[in-house]
Amino acid sequence: MSQDLGIVNSQYNEAVIHLLFQLADDDFLYSYRASEWLGLAPHIEEDVASSSICQDSMGHAAMYYELLENIGAGKADDLAHLRPANERKNSILVERPNGEGFYMSTPKYDWAYAVVRGFFYTQAKKIKIDSLKSSSYIPLAEVSMKVSMELHYHLLHWKTWFIQLLSSSKEASERMIAAIDQTMNDFGDIFSYGAHKETFVEFKLIESEQVLANRWTEQMASVLKTVHLEKLMIPAPRLNGRNGVHTNDLSEAIATLSEVYRMDLTASW
Repeated sequence: MSQDLGIVNSQYNEAVIHLLFQLADDDFLYSYRASEWLGLAPHIEEDVASSSICQDSMGHAAMYYELLENIGAGKADDLAHLRPANERKNSILVERPNGEGFYMSTPKYDWAYAVVRGFFYTQAKKIKIDSLKSSSYIPLAEVSMKVSMELHYHLLHWKTWFIQLLSSSKEASERMIAAIDQTMNDFGDIFSYGAHKETFVEFKLIESEQVLANRWTEQMASVLKTVHLEKLMIPAPRLNGRNGVHTNDLSEAIATLSEVYRMDLTASW
C-alpha cells in the first residue's frame, strides 16, 4: 500500500512540475518579447503601460519558477536562463518575435500583432488562472489568486486596443485582421498540456484542455461580434511547445536573454 502511495505521489509531483514549467515558460517568453517594445510603442503612455504589463508578467513567471525551486526542480534563475530550447514548455505563440529586424538595430515591429497576441494570450491566461484558483496544488492556487488581480487590468488594456483598432480606419482594420491570422497560426498549443493532459486533470491540477479552449472560444466570440468578425476556432497545433518542440526563434531568444546571466554563473543578481 505504501509503495502504491509512493508511486501516486511521484506521479503527482511530476505533473505539478510539468504544469509549472508550462506556466512559467509562457510568461517568461511572453514578457521577454514584450520587453522588446520598450521605447518603441506608439506613444509614451502606451510605452509605460505595456512596460508595466511586461514587468507584471515577468513577476508571474518568477513566482512559478520559485515554486519549482521550492520543490527541488532547480534554482529559479537557472531554470529561467540556462535551460535549452528543447527543455522549454512554452507555447509557440510567445516565442515569436514582434516582426522583422532586431531590437538593437532597425526593428520593424508590428503593433497590430503586438495587440492581437497580447489580447489573445491574456484572455487564454485568465481562463487558465481562473481554473487554477481551484487547483489541488495549494501553492499554485494561492499564486493564481495573486496573478488574477493584475490580469484584470492587462486584459482590459489589450481588449480596448483590439476593439479601437478594428473599429478605426480601413488600413488599421486590415492590419489587425492580418495579425489575427498570424496569431492563430501559432495558437494551436496554447491550451495543450502535451503528454500530461490526462494526469493534470486526473490529479485535479487544472480543468481539461477542451474545457478551457471552449471557454476561450466563447468569450472571444462576444468581443469579435462587436467588431463584426466571425467566431475563431483554435487550430490543431503544427508544433507543440509543451512537448519541447520549438522554432529557431526560441533558441535565438534564449541566447539573447541569457547572455549577461551566463557571463558569471556565480554572481548574485
